[in-house]
Amino acid sequence: MKVALYVRISTPDQNADLQTRELTDYAERQGWTIVANYSDVISGAKARRPGLDKLKADLSALPSRKFDCVMVWKLDRFGRSVTDCLANIELLETHEIRFIATSQGIDTDSKNPAARFMLVVLSAAAEFERTLIVERSQAGMARYRQDYEAGKVGRTVHSRTGKDLPPHRPKRVFDREKLVELHRQGMSLRKIAKKLGVGLGTVSRTLEDLCKHPSGPGGRGRSS
Repeated sequence: MKVALYVRISTPDQNADLQTRELTDYAERQGWTIVANYSDVISGAKARRPGLDKLKADLSALPSRKFDCVMVWKLDRFGRSVTDCLANIELLETHEIRFIATSQGIDTDSKNPAARFMLVVLSAAAEFERTLIVERSQAGMARYRQDYEAGKVGRTVHSRTGKDLPPHRPKRVFDREKLVELHRQGMSLRKIAKKLGVGLGTVSRTLEDLCKHPSGPGGRGRSS
């Protein structure tokens, strides 16, 4: 089996050799071939990771599958939250790519029921996490709306971005077909976002959504 390794450390003074060595040893014991290495030196709280972004891009950019499995040392190396980890794993599964966290016994192989059960537990935790995020977001928006209507925004109250924009602004409309075309041309996600005038997160989420639902509305290139 062809495997790809993903390694992340938080700061340059940390050493990634431990992760790499353990992953390499695991692959060798299984008789697997390591065909790709992806790595990041970045905090786990950061949304954008060049190494992980490259791994995701390779899933859809290549005409044929480059690897059959992605291996990490621990689950928290692969996402900045439980929800983020699960989203990344689900993206792999849409491409029929196996995922293994070697130090925690997590394996998405259907022949490993105990590992699959662990993912079910993580999914439940992720759903709980999403619920809390939604509740906090709704409470924050309600409070901001009240402050805006009371005339406090821009005076004694400011938004986190500092732009103090009115609540419930219409979403920016962009051409998904153009986004896909630019991605196929090899343009980076950051450059695509700048060219289309949307956020980097919007570009990333749109591409992931198209990977998950290639025949859906987004897959037909419809503007949204």
